Amino acid sequence: QVHLVESGGGLVQAGGSLRLSCAASGSISSINIMGWYRQAPGNQREMVALITGGDSTNYADSVKGRFTVSRDNAKNTVYLQMNSLNSEDTAVYYCYMVVLERGARVFTPYWGQGTQVTVSS
Repeated sequence: QVHLVESGGGLVQAGGSLRLSCAASGSISSINIMGWYRQAPGNQREMVALITGGDSTNYADSVKGRFTVSRDNAKNTVYLQMNSLNSEDTAVYYCYMVVLERGARVFTPYWGQGTQVTVSS
């Protein structure tokens, strides 16, 4: 079993910055994709940013140029640096990882519990 623990959410004024972190623990052999999704009230969960094991990245159009996803493989951790935040970024942010557990033959997706980001205007 693998557990993802997020940190770094909170309340910030428009134009401000936050950095989210998510660390994975458990029986981990390797992690392919790491990243972040978000869900605002009344909306579906949407992809924010993803990073592959080869450090290729993919961003939602709405965050390009403002958010940066990065990873530390030695720590099984993914980060999301969020700059120039606006009210539309208010949501619960979920960490996402695709993990190969020790002894397993296939990768399994895991989600964090979510962390609230609120941007006040």
